[in-house]
Amino acid sequence: MKALLGTKIGMTQIISPEGVAIPVTLIKAGPVTVTQVKTIERDGYNAVQVGYDTGKNLSKAVAGHVKSSKTTPKHIREIRVDDLPEDTKVGDAIDVSAFALGDMVDATGTSKGKGFAGTVKRHNFNTSKNTHGGQGNVRKVGSIGSMYPQKIFKGKRMPGRMGHDQVTVKNLQVAYVSLEDNLIGLKGAVPGPKKGLIVIGGKA
Repeated sequence: MKALLGTKIGMTQIISPEGVAIPVTLIKAGPVTVTQVKTIERDGYNAVQVGYDTGKNLSKAVAGHVKSSKTTPKHIREIRVDDLPEDTKVGDAIDVSAFALGDMVDATGTSKGKGFAGTVKRHNFNTSKNTHGGQGNVRKVGSIGSMYPQKIFKGKRMPGRMGHDQVTVKNLQVAYVSLEDNLIGLKGAVPGPKKGLIVIGGKA
């Protein structure tokens, strides 16, 4: 099964054998430990739950849940799969050796939080005119409704919190793998800040 948790280190570039500079995001990935295996017969769907890193002060519920895997993970994530590998069991370890150069993967992380933002920055709205009575209020929203039905429809693009959302970037190519340092390099950008948690899912 191709699935890993890791922490984002940052971006750099590597030189391909053809002499081309490739931008990559380095992720310290795994090893992760299988903490639970879910099946269609028992749970209604196939999934593998994995734990990553070492946590402190685990609650009794979590500590009891992961006791059979003999780990105390800081992060626990569940990855759904179409078909469970037959030899997958609780306590198994998965590392970067599950991936090879050229594999296509999806990377999921939490994007950087931008705080409260207006519509120009948050939704790429145009500003109002500076002249003809605009009075300098060029970044205000303007009219947000009409006389009928005398309410604002749900989903109206308005100022508000920007960023800090779960983002998945699909079809990233594995450009670098280091078994000794548990590093994996994905071609292109990956969401989230440095030291942010990244979930890597393979296409296998």
